[in-house]
Amino acid sequence: MHVDVNNAFLSWTALHMLKNGSKIDIREIPSIIGGDESKRSGIVLAKSQKAKEFGIKTAETIYQARIKCPSIQIYPSDFKIYKEYSHKLFMLLSEYTDKIEQFSIDECFLDMTQYLMKSTLLDKAKEIHKRVREELGFTVNIGVANNKLLAKMASDFTKPDKIHTLFKNEIETKMWPLPISELFGLGKKTVPKLYNMQIKTIGDLAKTKKEILAKKFGKHGTQIWEHANGIDNTEVKYKREKPKGIGNSITLPENITQIEKLEEILLALAEQVTYRLRKEQLEANVVNVQLRTKDFVDTTHQEKLTYATASTKEIYQKAKQLLKQMYKPQTPIRLIGLRVDNLEEKEKAQISLFQETKDNKQEKIDIVVDKIKEKYGYNSITRAGKMEIDNKIKFKQ
Repeated sequence: MHVDVNNAFLSWTALHMLKNGSKIDIREIPSIIGGDESKRSGIVLAKSQKAKEFGIKTAETIYQARIKCPSIQIYPSDFKIYKEYSHKLFMLLSEYTDKIEQFSIDECFLDMTQYLMKSTLLDKAKEIHKRVREELGFTVNIGVANNKLLAKMASDFTKPDKIHTLFKNEIETKMWPLPISELFGLGKKTVPKLYNMQIKTIGDLAKTKKEILAKKFGKHGTQIWEHANGIDNTEVKYKREKPKGIGNSITLPENITQIEKLEEILLALAEQVTYRLRKEQLEANVVNVQLRTKDFVDTTHQEKLTYATASTKEIYQKAKQLLKQMYKPQTPIRLIGLRVDNLEEKEKAQISLFQETKDNKQEKIDIVVDKIKEKYGYNSITRAGKMEIDNKIKFKQ
């Protein structure tokens, strides 16, 4: 996926102002984020939709913006605020994958290859899209595809607050009709040269012989031909830092009041979380369960484990205990989450005699199950059994 915050600087400024008592949502009025107006170099960094309707453009001078809209409201940039909200976004995204490449302060690539579990890529995108809006208060565009290039192209389709797919079978209809200037990674100086070759759309470029482009532009010619045909083998570049905590949550399409169904969903979450623990060669000391009611009231309970573990069985049992302690009967639940913290590397964990006798067999089972899933797909085996979850809850890959 490629996740791109819509109008990040203005949206984040608006949220900060509302949080601090402002009665005006600057996203709903003609407004811009700009530099020092007293300087001739002051430019528009971000604009509201209302400002856009006046023809105001990003990167033009504030002086030009004022001519187009004399009543425009100007607010200073504050990168401390932007970093705060960017961090919140990346913390939420880290619940879905550890493989995140930050492309800028407000956009990133997510490699979901080993993290889909029982969902489709599109299902995960819908879940993230909804959670960002409801939990963080701003919106994102998400591009869903099989490689970084196509995901980036997809996220740049219609904005704001949209999810777009661009799979290989959609390239001809969705990408090829676009102007050549829309191709990601194509330099501005190259565009007029391609126009002179009668190459005006991405489709025109894709259908041009690769050898002709290579002769004209060298390696770059080969690359832009590949991009026009949706070919991109670059990997998501992420830092290999051990996570401090691992979690996952799901916003339910329908409120649930039966604790038995919540336990079934919790088991699926436990399988996802412990799989990631074992992949990172980590063990957890603390289990945390989160519930959100239909009225957006959050409750969290956490408890320390007797010993560090990555066992699905042990962590699920502790999570189920916490759920029973915190859940009030007949309370409609819209979100349930599971998180493990206070992680330590497996080889550094102290193994007691009790743990050795009780969990050695379970650990071997977990490892075997992980290998089967990695080889044959996550749906090939599940300890969750036949979970009687409403079919609308998309756990199927």
